[in-house]
Amino acid sequence: MVLIPLLILFLIGVEIIVATNLRNQYAAIAQGDASSRAISGLVYSSDEIIELDSPDPFAHIRVLITHHRAGLPQLVPGLIALIGGSPAIDVKGAAIMEPGNG
Repeated sequence: MVLIPLLILFLIGVEIIVATNLRNQYAAIAQGDASSRAISGLVYSSDEIIELDSPDPFAHIRVLITHHRAGLPQLVPGLIALIGGSPAIDVKGAAIMEPGNG
């Protein structure tokens, strides 16, 4: 009688833990991509470049923002549909671009 609700509660807890760990993993990947692309000057169409004003006329500061979106595995079928969302992880990475690149 109590076993099924406890099993569902356990699966919901595991799903939250998996989602948090995947978000942290994808955030590290997005940050690493931003850093390597800012150094190399490689910019994709999905990236953003923010120009920052500087009082120094020789310092042109540009920030590269990368986006990474991935799906989430569902351990409890229908839980996300019940809440009304879509199971996805959307993270961003940021890095200062090198002056000679881009």
